[in-house]
Amino acid sequence: MRRRDVLRLSVIAGAGVLTLDPVTFANADAPGAVPGGAPGSGEATRTVTGHLPTGAADYVYLPVQVPRGVREIAVSYSYDRPSVPSGTAGNACDIGVFDERGTELGGSGFRGWSGGARTEFAISAEQATPGYLAGPVNAGTWHVVLGPYTVAPQGVNYSVTVTLRYGTAGTTPRPVYPPARAKGRGRAWYRGDCHLHTVHSDGKRTPAEVAAAARAAGLDFITTTEHNTSSAHGAFGGLWGDDLLILPGEEVTTRNGHVLAIGVDPGTFIDWRYRARDEEWEKYARRIRRAGGIVVPAHPHGTSIASFWKYGYDEADAVEVWNSTYSPDDEMSIGDWDNRLGEAARGGGEWLPAMGNSDAHREPQVVGLPQTVVLADDLTRPAILAGLRAGRSWIAESSHVELDFTVSGGGRRAGIGERLRARADAPVTVRLEVSGVGPDCTVRFVTDEGPLFSTAVPGSGTGTFEWRTTPSYAAYVRAEVRHAAAADGTPGAMAAMTNPVWLDVR
Repeated sequence: MRRRDVLRLSVIAGAGVLTLDPVTFANADAPGAVPGGAPGSGEATRTVTGHLPTGAADYVYLPVQVPRGVREIAVSYSYDRPSVPSGTAGNACDIGVFDERGTELGGSGFRGWSGGARTEFAISAEQATPGYLAGPVNAGTWHVVLGPYTVAPQGVNYSVTVTLRYGTAGTTPRPVYPPARAKGRGRAWYRGDCHLHTVHSDGKRTPAEVAAAARAAGLDFITTTEHNTSSAHGAFGGLWGDDLLILPGEEVTTRNGHVLAIGVDPGTFIDWRYRARDEEWEKYARRIRRAGGIVVPAHPHGTSIASFWKYGYDEADAVEVWNSTYSPDDEMSIGDWDNRLGEAARGGGEWLPAMGNSDAHREPQVVGLPQTVVLADDLTRPAILAGLRAGRSWIAESSHVELDFTVSGGGRRAGIGERLRARADAPVTVRLEVSGVGPDCTVRFVTDEGPLFSTAVPGSGTGTFEWRTTPSYAAYVRAEVRHAAAADGTPGAMAAMTNPVWLDVR
């Protein structure tokens, strides 16, 4: 059967992957090769071209038969970008590679992914292009993987060039991972940004620049969350300190939404090659938790292709409701999250905490806009994750914003993420102290019935606000501080918001 017929049948069958004919390298083709034995030195190159139609498989594998004696594999690729009708997606094609251990989902063969951020990469024992993992280039069948993210009506023409460089392999450096503890202040509120990108995926900042920006933003912790790779886990050597905890993570970027694997064990890789209909997601959510991390769907109402979250929230530990500069997408995410709080109030299961992150990739995007402020027993990876999972947290547009939010009554007091038990008709006092916000801001107290209290913040940006309710009237209360609404009545951008305090009837 001709290869184009295999492709046509795979697409009709709804296959998620397609494997092309292998690229072979005979020993004799390598300059300096020893006849009948292992290659000596020099390099050999092969180029493969092809065409993928609209509706092509999600992932297209190009097998590369790597002989013995290779010290480095280098890959470059290109594809055409024809004009398309207005409103139609053009060509966008990602790239990555798996080694001789295979391409099995969740297997050990992963060696790197750069998405569409680079046109070339190289891997050797000593080093690798950011986004890829250094290590031996062992003999066997490697697979270059193409990810046709979007395909124009004309299809996409691609060209992949593979170069093998022969010689003695060097030594792979032992990765140095961030420690799981910083000095901290004991039980306290700690500020963090858990959605950040560097040159190890599609970011433009180096790890050093991200760490410097985090310190400038007044953060206590950050998480490195590169798209579909763990390569940055060992790239922050010497950048942590008593003042900054760095958590390993990943932004698992699937075709049906993105999810943050926050605080996983260093070196953990979470596979992304599936859709919601494949029924693989639960397995990988469990994998994140087994690796010590938490599962946080990112920008769930994102409008870019494949960013809208379609896996449901049964496996989530929290949800990112505020991503980068506040936008209508965030307004939708917060509304959806608040609806789920209402479901939990009606006995519809556990509630899902909210968090906010910058998703900063490059200048002028601001690290720490927004940031999640979490109450943790100390500045350690387990303590920070426990605080986030429990919802003992609030979100701020910068470290200038401070707040304290409590509900008290009957001699009891509860803070953010906690529960206050009182008689159904017993009055309770909701209290918010806030500072560091703009003079145009408004405070709102939101319950399962909606916003029930609203008042302006004084021109100083500092104030204390109180409101009384009862558990029969409000199952939970959360606080928002918003900038001025738009002239058309569109809600103002968020300056700060809290997770709820729950009011339980005793």
